[in-house]
Amino acid sequence: MSDLAIRELAERLLANGTASLSAHDRKLLEQVARRQTVTRNVNREFEQQLTFGERLSDQVAAVGGSWGFIIAFGLIIVGWVVLNSFLLVEWGKPFDSYPYIFLNLVLSMVAAIQAPIIMMSQNRQADKDRLAAQLDYEVNLRSEIEIAGLHEKLEHLRSNELKTILTRIEAALGVHLAEDREREALLSEGAASSAISETPEPARQGRPGDGQSQ
Repeated sequence: MSDLAIRELAERLLANGTASLSAHDRKLLEQVARRQTVTRNVNREFEQQLTFGERLSDQVAAVGGSWGFIIAFGLIIVGWVVLNSFLLVEWGKPFDSYPYIFLNLVLSMVAAIQAPIIMMSQNRQADKDRLAAQLDYEVNLRSEIEIAGLHEKLEHLRSNELKTILTRIEAALGVHLAEDREREALLSEGAASSAISETPEPARQGRPGDGQSQ
């Protein structure tokens, strides 16, 4: 699409020209002008951008943030304590006696590994939210442009309809004025004819027989 077409579309529908358009907005205007759809599936599009490590970290974060993991880890800790405090003490071979230094080390290592993984998953969720917001912006802008275009078409149709109505009114007024002129002309001719017929004949010079009587 040419720059002139994009500029005209931006000036006509957005009323701000092409000076403030970003590359993303310019691409969106091209899609609108070509009647291309802009709605996309944010989940599918985001998953296509993920690497194997990111998918794995999401799975680890999903497991680590579940009730199943909490219950299983709690049972492991309880079994660890019972094993080193009661069962193995009878044989005199506890591998992590109280205060359970090795257990604290394991818990610290799990927390140190799990915390960055959960943070990476949260960052990707933020990226996904930004992508969803961008797609919403595209859809909203497309809707605004389409509504503006429909409004312009309605205004054009309304103006054409008003022109047609005015033309018909002017034609009807012209017919009525012509009829009035014709009626006035006929009335004028009738009045003139009646005035002529009502005018008296000129008086004669004398009555017949008046000269003889003298």
